Amino acid sequence: MPPIPASTVSLRPDYQNQQKQFARAFAILRDAVGQHAFPGASLAVSYRGGLIASHGVGRFTYQDDAPSVAADTVFDIASITKAVATTTMAMILFERGALKLDAPVAQVLPEFLSLSPAHQKAKREAATVRMLLAHSSGLPAYEKLFEFAQNRKELLHAALTTPLTAAPGARAEYSDIGFILLGELLERIAEEPLDQFVQREIFTKLALSRTWFVPPLDLRGQIPPTEDDVAFRKRVIQGEVNDENAWVMGGVAGHAGMFSSATDLATFAECLLRGGPPLVSPETVTLFTRREELPRGTSRALGWDTPSHPASSGTRFSPTSYGHLGFTGASLWIDPKRNLSITLLTNRTWPDRRSQQIRVVRPLLHNAIVEAIEGT
Repeated sequence: MPPIPASTVSLRPDYQNQQKQFARAFAILRDAVGQHAFPGASLAVSYRGGLIASHGVGRFTYQDDAPSVAADTVFDIASITKAVATTTMAMILFERGALKLDAPVAQVLPEFLSLSPAHQKAKREAATVRMLLAHSSGLPAYEKLFEFAQNRKELLHAALTTPLTAAPGARAEYSDIGFILLGELLERIAEEPLDQFVQREIFTKLALSRTWFVPPLDLRGQIPPTEDDVAFRKRVIQGEVNDENAWVMGGVAGHAGMFSSATDLATFAECLLRGGPPLVSPETVTLFTRREELPRGTSRALGWDTPSHPASSGTRFSPTSYGHLGFTGASLWIDPKRNLSITLLTNRTWPDRRSQQIRVVRPLLHNAIVEAIEGT
């Protein structure tokens, strides 16, 4: 089996120095593995333009003979797909003038209106692209569309006909359904599948050599499994997307499906911290990562989240920070004030989805890293 290609991150942290400086942060991860918060984790920290820490702890599973997790092990990053792939594609199309944020969703996806129940048509006319990005379209958080959809076409039809649960713009509710539709909307504008567009326009331009939708078959054994699925697929899920809706869609969807390493995501974060080139302009980065004013009280930016209470980024990240979580135990947080990014990838869903200890680990880890950097 050929190895996964090496990451192209330009700077490597000094091993001995990072072991000393981030000893407490690394200990938090080791303790979390010992407490079965997750079998393994990979961490990458970029600061002031350089990668200052990359570290792997634990194993692929809780078995003593399972492969060890390395600093650049590839994981299923789940909903971080929304930020890194789908939102960045939206940013690129917006900058090119092809995407209008306040355009009605039905302008690009007419089925969103034509297939809807008559009593919902007036509400659905008000839903905009901005609302999909900001999770305020009125669509529900999640539906098990995979239980009756057999393929991509059927699942998209189910998403397009999912009833609104609130008036567009009335409230913020994190929605996988909204991002499934956003992915389809962007594909129609670009006249190209999402995975092909982001491979050329994002992954290749940033030399993210360990980032894909649908990893090659011969590399899947080098990716930690996410779940022993006894309910739906009835097999161990390894090297294929954990999210069932995304799986029915062939592994490529606007809400989930990406696989990446912590070091690759640190490279992506550095692109945004430097203002966006070669992908987009600083103005576009600012527009998409700034917290929305409406609905009142939302923590959402366009495709990103911002710190709220309690925050997975801990208590030390600045108010202008932005980030995203992934259901499998992934997180990416970026603090432009500090010029800092922290990527944590785990498979906390192994062997099933019951453990919620990641909610305790994340803020402790982020606080420990900021304190290690600032000496406080």
